[in-house]
Amino acid sequence: MREIGIVRKYGKAPYRIVLVHGGPGALGELKPVALELSRWYGTVESFQSKNTIDEQVEELKYQIESESDLPVILIGWSWGSWLSYIFTAKYPSLIKKLILISSGPFKASYVPEIKKRRLSHLTYKERKRIDELEQLFNQQNLINKDVLFKEYGSLCKKADTFSSNEEESLVDKISPQMNIYNGVWPEAAKLRKTGELIMLGCKIDCEVVAMQGVYDSHPSDGVKIPLARILKNFRFIEISKCGHYPWYEKYAKKQFYELLKNELVV
Repeated sequence: MREIGIVRKYGKAPYRIVLVHGGPGALGELKPVALELSRWYGTVESFQSKNTIDEQVEELKYQIESESDLPVILIGWSWGSWLSYIFTAKYPSLIKKLILISSGPFKASYVPEIKKRRLSHLTYKERKRIDELEQLFNQQNLINKDVLFKEYGSLCKKADTFSSNEEESLVDKISPQMNIYNGVWPEAAKLRKTGELIMLGCKIDCEVVAMQGVYDSHPSDGVKIPLARILKNFRFIEISKCGHYPWYEKYAKKQFYELLKNELVV
C-alpha cells in the first residue's frame, strides 16, 4: 500500500480500479476491500475531503486522472455510490464500468423505510440513543461532533449488519468527518428529492451493476426499480444474509468478493 496525497494505492500497475467511500465523510471504510482486490488488480482508494458535491466530483476527477490508468472501473459504496453515479454522468469518458455497492435509494419515497428497517434491528436502548443523537446533530454549536458522529455510525453499522465477522486489524482508524457530512448531505438529499439525481442516469452509457444486501436498511427496491427504468445497461445483484457492509459479513463475505471479482473481468 502506498499513500499519495489523498489516495492510497494498493497492488501493482495498471491501476484500473478506483474505490469511493461512503459517509459523506467516512474516509478509509473501504480499506479491507482495497486490500482484497489488490491481490489481483492495482487498486486506488480515493479520499474525498471537500464540503460540496461539485468539489468532491472535481477532487475525484483529479485523483482518477493523476493516479489511475484510464478508463477505470469505478466502485462506489453507500454515499460513494451516489458520488460515483454523479461523477460518471459528468465524465463518462473516464469510466469503463460503474459498480454501486449498498447504495441509498434513488427516490425519496423509499426514505422512510430506511429508519423503520434500521430501528427494527436494534434494542430499545439503542433506538433511544439513535433518536438522541439525531436531535443533537440539529444543534448549531455541537461539541465533540465528530465523536458523536462516530457513535452514531457505530450504531447504524450494528443495525445494518446481518452477522459481523469484522477483522479489527483491517479497520481504518480515521475518524468520520462530520463537517463533510454537513456540507454534502443536504445537497445530496435535495438532488434526490427533486428527481435530479436519478435523471443523471440519462447521461450514463457504460454498464452499471448494483449490489445490495437483503438485510441492508436501505431497501433494494429503492435502487433496483429507479435505476432499471433510467439506465441503458443495468444489472442488479441481491446478496442474502448480507447487510450494508458485505466485506464484514460472516456468511456473505466470500460470495460478495466472488461476485465483485467477476464484475472486474471486462
